[in-house]
Amino acid sequence: MLRSNSYNFERISTLYGSMALFLTVVHNVFLLYYVEMFVTVYKIDKTSFWIGEIAFLVWNSLNDPLFGWLSDRSLLQKSTSVHPLDIVLLRLKRLSWSGPLFAVAFALFWVKWLHPGVQFVICLCLYDGFLTTVELQHTALLADLVVHAKDRTLLNKRSSLFSAIGSISVFLSYMFWNNSSRISFQVFCMCLAVFSIVGFTISTRSLIKFCEMQKKDKEEYYELSEVVSTSSSKTRHSNLKIGLSEYIKQLAVNHNFRWFISMNLLQVFHCHFNSNFFPLFLDTLVGDAVSPGVGPFLLGISFVLPHLNNLYFLKLCEKHGVYKVINWLFYTKLALTLCMLILGSKNITFLCVFIASNRVFTEGTCKLLNLVVTDLVDEDVVKHDREQAASALLFGMSSLMSKPGQTFAPLLGTWLLAFYTGEDMFGSNSIGSIQSQQTEREMVSKHDACFAILTAVPIVCATLQIFAWSRFTLHGAKLNYIKSARLGKSSDQI
Repeated sequence: MLRSNSYNFERISTLYGSMALFLTVVHNVFLLYYVEMFVTVYKIDKTSFWIGEIAFLVWNSLNDPLFGWLSDRSLLQKSTSVHPLDIVLLRLKRLSWSGPLFAVAFALFWVKWLHPGVQFVICLCLYDGFLTTVELQHTALLADLVVHAKDRTLLNKRSSLFSAIGSISVFLSYMFWNNSSRISFQVFCMCLAVFSIVGFTISTRSLIKFCEMQKKDKEEYYELSEVVSTSSSKTRHSNLKIGLSEYIKQLAVNHNFRWFISMNLLQVFHCHFNSNFFPLFLDTLVGDAVSPGVGPFLLGISFVLPHLNNLYFLKLCEKHGVYKVINWLFYTKLALTLCMLILGSKNITFLCVFIASNRVFTEGTCKLLNLVVTDLVDEDVVKHDREQAASALLFGMSSLMSKPGQTFAPLLGTWLLAFYTGEDMFGSNSIGSIQSQQTEREMVSKHDACFAILTAVPIVCATLQIFAWSRFTLHGAKLNYIKSARLGKSSDQI
């Protein structure tokens, strides 16, 4: 771990944050267009789409804890101390190959090279596999580099700043997207992939080189620390090696972990619901009522503002704590939605503001949740007296029950639209069995259905999240105690 007053930490935080740029620049485009690409361009049939999403759901749920365990099992099964920089170097080396492969997997979406149904499953699983690896290692570094909340906040700020820069790809994508002629969009996506590959390669190699130099400069100190640590703690920790099943049991009885994943499941669902259906809501609810430039502007700022707002939210976190800020954001989301419901869909100005702000506040909350998981990492270390923090594994386990929301979002959204309007996004004018269930009532217009869905989803999500978050206790005096205890265990800071 690095001391917060070190000049070197400034350099490391910048390099750490830059990796968020190379992830965001392609991931935002993926979130916006992958469903529409396969549905409207490749003309995937509904059965293949659902099968693909269900396969993705299973893989998306399992790969986080699986990759987390593969990453950190050696740390949980070691009976002696491992120096913090060795763990950091291990994570950086994994990022050096998983980052470029993640960008390659992104590029595979935008060229038709197999039957749409088969390509859909392969592309989703490959992309999410490398995305999971990158996110687990990158977020684990947030917990492994430092313990102090102030230092972690700085790392998060750098990530937010670079993510905001990466969101420029959303503005550009709107210029290139055309579902009738996709060549320019394909070239655009390939350029993004190359940029991401080069960026990950440079940033990870620079960090690896820097950390290796730091280790070499203080090699004698490390050797002395290792001797002292091994001689004083070998007996104490020799029986603390655990397996995956035992680790899962320990997490399962963790009160704060259970309520966190309940809240985060709703958060992931709402974030991806907004991303998947943002263009549809803009076209249907706003449409020709505004000038042509308003649509791409709202689309762009909805991806950029969450990262810029996060810089302000993080300042509030330093003053009031992460728990309170997240709670305020839930209430803000609920209040804005109720105002929108009262004003109705005819108020175009507020509707534009709401569509954008709904995504801004939802994504803003997501950006803060990694700080909560790092607190859960600290609690896990202290509560179970671990020699090493299994950061990637805990991040992976937190995704086990929350990431399925990423799959539920497009499935539920397309089903709700079909249920209320009778229109099938997959090309048919009726939806068979669903429509037959509605013979006693008229189908609502697509406009009214979109407005109902747009307001109902955040109201339900915010209400349930406020309840779940009220049960979370890792804040205030309890969190301060955990931090002090973890810092005591990390007395070997460099």
